Amino acid sequence: MVLPTLRSVPTGVRLRTALAAAAFGAAALLSSPLKAQATPSIPHEKYTLPNGLEVILHVDRSVPIVAVENFYKVGSGDEKRGRTGFAHLFEHVMFMGSQNVPVGKFDEWLEAAGASNNGSTNFDRTNYYETGPSNALPLMLWLDADRMGWLLPTMDQSKLDIQRDVVKNERRQSYDNAPYGRAFETILPVLFPADHPYSWPVIGSLADLSAAALDDVKDFFRTYYAPNNATITIAGDFDPDSAKAWVNKYFGHIPRGSTAITRPTAPAVRLTRDTLMHMEDRVQLPRVYYTWPGVKTYSEDDAALDALADILANGKSSRLYRTLVYDKQIAQDVGMGNNSNKLDGMLMLTTTAKPGVHPRELDAEVAKAISEIAERGVTERELTRVKNGMRASTLDRLASVLGKATQLSTYNYFTGNPDYMAQDLARYERLTVADVQRVARQYLVSRPKIVLTVVPDGKKDLALTSTATASSSAGSNR
Repeated sequence: MVLPTLRSVPTGVRLRTALAAAAFGAAALLSSPLKAQATPSIPHEKYTLPNGLEVILHVDRSVPIVAVENFYKVGSGDEKRGRTGFAHLFEHVMFMGSQNVPVGKFDEWLEAAGASNNGSTNFDRTNYYETGPSNALPLMLWLDADRMGWLLPTMDQSKLDIQRDVVKNERRQSYDNAPYGRAFETILPVLFPADHPYSWPVIGSLADLSAAALDDVKDFFRTYYAPNNATITIAGDFDPDSAKAWVNKYFGHIPRGSTAITRPTAPAVRLTRDTLMHMEDRVQLPRVYYTWPGVKTYSEDDAALDALADILANGKSSRLYRTLVYDKQIAQDVGMGNNSNKLDGMLMLTTTAKPGVHPRELDAEVAKAISEIAERGVTERELTRVKNGMRASTLDRLASVLGKATQLSTYNYFTGNPDYMAQDLARYERLTVADVQRVARQYLVSRPKIVLTVVPDGKKDLALTSTATASSSAGSNR
C-alpha cells in the first residue's frame, strides 16, 4: 500500500465564515422569541462495500476537523469461558503495527499530522478512533485499513507477550490492587449464569490471558476483525466523493471473513432469592453494592429505569444523595446506574459509609427510599429534571465530530438506524411518573438481588448479614 499524501485545507477562510455565521445567529436569536428546541438529527449517508464493510458519512463543515471511528462488532460478550479477555487484548494488539506500519509509527505518523487516536472495549463492541485536521483523513483511513487487512503477517509471539503483559498490569491496577476493584467481577458470576456471556469482566482473567496462545489470538482476529463485521464512520469536514474514493481504495480489496460468526445467546437470569455476600479488601471504609437484574438497552423499560436510577441515587439532586450525604451525613457517597447492554442489563446502587457508621444505617435509608418511590411514586418536577438531564447529556455527545461519529456507529449497531437520535430522546419524553413507580415495584421491590458488602481487612462485623431491602418474593441467603 502507498502512503497517502495530505491535501491542504483553507482553514482561515472556513474559520472566518464560521465566526461570521455564529455572529449572525446570535443577533437573530436576540431579536426573536425563544422557542422549544427541535429534536436534533445527524444527516448521514450509509452504504456497504462488496466485502461487507459498512460505511457511514456525516459532513460537518463548521470547523476543519474530521473524526474516523472503526467500530468492530465484537466485545467480551463474544468470548468463551476459559478464553476471556481476548477482545480487550486485541484492542492493545491493534496498535502494535501492521505490514506497512512499523511498531510505533501508527501514533507517530498521526501525531505528526496533528491527529490523536485511542480505542475502547466493552461487553458488546470494540472501537478505534482518530481525530485531527481534515487533511489527515486519507492518512487515518490508510492506517486503519492496513491493520484491518494486514496485521496478521506481522503478528508474532513477541508482540503478543508485550501486550499481554500490558493488559495484565492494567488488570492489576484497575482490579486486583485498586480499592474495591474486585467487587464488580465478584458480582457478575453470581448475577449471571455460568454460560452467560456477561458473567466475566471485559478485561478477562489473569489465568486466561496467560493461557492465550498465538494461534488462539490469530483465530480471534480472523473471525471478528473482518470487514463484514465492522463499520467505518467518518464525521466532520471532508468531501464525500473523495472520502468514498479513499475508503474504496484502502478497504475495498480486504477480503471478507471466511469464518461464520455465531452470536452468543444470553440465558435468562434466574435469581431465586436475595443473595448477601461480603468481601474483605484493603480499604478504609465499608461499601455496599446492591445489584438487580435489568433489561437490554433500548428495550421497553430501559428509559424508565434510567429515570428511576437518576431520581433515586444518581447525582447530588437525587433522593439518597440528599438523605445520606447532605442531611444525615452518614455516607461518603452514593450512586446508581442502569447498566443496559445488547444482551442483558443490571441495576447497581453503591454507597460508602462514613467513618464510624455501620452499613446497616445506610441499608435502612436505601430501603426507605425505594419503598417511598414504589408506594407513592416520584414528582413531576423530579421527572422533568431527569428528562432535561437526558436531553442535555444526549446533545452534549454531539458537541464534537468524534461524538457524532461514535453516536452514529452506536445507534447503527444497536438499532440499525444511525440517526436514531429523535427516537432515543422520545423514549424519555414519553415517560410518566406512573412509569417510574411501576419499574420501581417491578425491578427493585419484586425481584431478588445481590447485596455485596466490601469491608476493611479483619472487619467482618461491618458486613450486612440481613437487609431491610429484602424483596417481597424472596428470602435472604448468606
